[in-house]
Amino acid sequence: MTMGVQERKGHLYQVMTHKYITPLVDISGCVPVLVPTCCGIDDLNAYLDMADGVYLTGAGSNIDPALYGQENKTPEKTQDPDRDHFDIPLIRAALDRGLPIFAICRGMQEVNVALGGNIHQKLYAVPGKQDHREDPEAPVAVQYGDSHGVDVTTGSWLADSLGRCDIRVNSLHGQGIDQLAPGLEVLGTAPDGVIEAFHAPSLSRFLVGVQWHPEWQASDNPVSVKLFEAFGEACRRFKAGA
Repeated sequence: MTMGVQERKGHLYQVMTHKYITPLVDISGCVPVLVPTCCGIDDLNAYLDMADGVYLTGAGSNIDPALYGQENKTPEKTQDPDRDHFDIPLIRAALDRGLPIFAICRGMQEVNVALGGNIHQKLYAVPGKQDHREDPEAPVAVQYGDSHGVDVTTGSWLADSLGRCDIRVNSLHGQGIDQLAPGLEVLGTAPDGVIEAFHAPSLSRFLVGVQWHPEWQASDNPVSVKLFEAFGEACRRFKAGA
């Protein structure tokens, strides 16, 4: 798990919230190794030598648009260049090793950028797209409550494991995937066509990205449980060399 920067009273911290860590332990059955992104990539392979999987979480920061060839249209939003410059080579190196990857929100967007895709910087301003952002004034439980449906690709492993193709998810993102990177395949879409989930069966035995937040109260959500169980199983298969 890579961490991100947060400033507190003039000091920079590397942080990760409990809500991302606990389902990895409680549902996936994994031991989390939290990796700082503020020291560059010299030790990247040393971290990967310890890993049976890579878990990329959401964050309050946006990816630097220069990394996908665009000017910054949201200068008011925070960025985390250390995480950008760690996670993108991490994703490529993990794929080279065949490591399972589970990516949530910002993490999903990182995978897309790392593999050559790009991002709608202001998804809410794109004609025909709904506003996928949360209400910042609402209680946290409301922000993370289900807000729209997702159509899961018929015949996909996710649809088969859930036993259905229609699910409800929360939505807390101002940005979203525009051009999908080569090798990635759509696994689920919102009613307005926004890509809410992808996988990459031609690139990896397990690479899954979701735009919503399955980590929120994951144990109470059957879809979240399936996702975290699948990631844990993929990590154990990798460890066993299966």
